[in-house]
Amino acid sequence: MKLFHSINDFQSTKKTILTLGTFDGVHIGHKKILERITQNTENGKYESLVLTFFPHPRMVLQEKSEIRLLNTIGEKIKLLEATGIENLVVHPFNESFSRLTAEEFVRTILVEKFQIQKIIIGHDHRFGRNRTANIDDLIAFGIEYGFEVEQISAEEIQDVSVSSTKIRKALNEGNMALANEYLGYSYFLNGKVVKGKQLGRTIGFPTANIHIEEDYKLIPKIGVYVVKANVNEETVFGMMNIGFNPTVNGEKQTIEVHLFNFDKDIYDQNIEVSLLHYIREEQKFSSIDALKAQLNQDQVDSLNFINSSLKNQTV
Repeated sequence: MKLFHSINDFQSTKKTILTLGTFDGVHIGHKKILERITQNTENGKYESLVLTFFPHPRMVLQEKSEIRLLNTIGEKIKLLEATGIENLVVHPFNESFSRLTAEEFVRTILVEKFQIQKIIIGHDHRFGRNRTANIDDLIAFGIEYGFEVEQISAEEIQDVSVSSTKIRKALNEGNMALANEYLGYSYFLNGKVVKGKQLGRTIGFPTANIHIEEDYKLIPKIGVYVVKANVNEETVFGMMNIGFNPTVNGEKQTIEVHLFNFDKDIYDQNIEVSLLHYIREEQKFSSIDALKAQLNQDQVDSLNFINSSLKNQTV
């Protein structure tokens, strides 16, 4: 995949079949569109192209926006590359770009810059200044400028209207089954392992404390999860706590992963942790012994979930 960091950087000798959007999560709805694009370019006559933006438009246009994203920009690029798209343009989104009218956007970017042959979009796509243009406007522009427009209906996406907003809601509620179903993969966090208070080691549950640099990344609901980690290309199962460690009067939110049958020094390394299942809410225990007893039960519950999932080949 060729990666371009601006619309102006893009170059191709072929006409393009493209789609555009924020693609947060690169979920099953997005993939339906991306699959259609790659199918349309299989003969090599045209090139596939995805236009996306960073920062997310809401971060720029909404004052004090508190939106949290399903993917960091690095994660999104990796997920899009895996779809087989030939060209990805990540354009810097700013207020000046947002003021382009729908016709200016179509004429100067889609037609003149990308040499568009066809655009494939989702059922709810809107574009142009203040997002005032819709599918009917795009079809009219297609007739005027000589390109095709194909719309993917909600019915084609497993009879449900999948959206990044619905996935964010599911994650904030700890509904991993729904979130992961909509994503088409297990939601994951990427971060560096940093030193913590090392309390877990003293009670038989050493943890890797994960620091995520990108503050716009969505951290799911506080609580305990069953997880699968990728550490130095090795897959390891475990359990993870997102929360404030109230039993020991923690003051800031942490992400701590206890990996089963794993005892390697991974400080300062980056690991990827996939969230498979929500076990329980975080709670304050009356003593360290009570906490340890609950962690033992969490481990039993986690292993039962993992073994059942492996038997059914769902993780």
